[in-house]
Amino acid sequence: MFERGRIDNRAAEPTPVPVELELLDGSIAKGKLMVASGHAPLDAINNAGGFVEFVPYAGESRLIAKSTIASIKLVGVPRAPNLRPRTGITDDFDPHTILGISSDSTWDDIRAAYVQLSKAYHPDRYSSASLPLEVGEYLEAMARRVNAAYAALEATERTAKRFRSDLSPAVYMSRAR
Repeated sequence: MFERGRIDNRAAEPTPVPVELELLDGSIAKGKLMVASGHAPLDAINNAGGFVEFVPYAGESRLIAKSTIASIKLVGVPRAPNLRPRTGITDDFDPHTILGISSDSTWDDIRAAYVQLSKAYHPDRYSSASLPLEVGEYLEAMARRVNAAYAALEATERTAKRFRSDLSPAVYMSRAR
């Protein structure tokens, strides 16, 4: 069948993920774990096969039996707490700040900011990319946050429209005879 984010049905190129493998004999192997494009390293370890493809930094590609792996340490992946200070995200919810607009913005400005941010954080945009788990979770959280901010501002706009329509004089027309 067809898969989302795929141009054709040929096998996807594996993506290298830098890791340190600790084997059951106590040795540590540093290199890259080859993971199917769009999947997490955990998917490569938990799939049905008995081996994973591993490329050591000083050597050729080889297959390692999953039963010989004691632990896997991802190398060079930022943790979720490190992402929060860099982006300036706080726990207070201000829709205008989330959308990056001032509080006196027009409805057209609000809509334009929402469309721009929703395109940037939309999950389909990153579905075929092999991203670390923390980055994927961050992108999903930002998409939910942008949608919630727009929904909050849209609700106030809808209420304001209803109030404006209640103040306008009613127009009555007689039925055609």
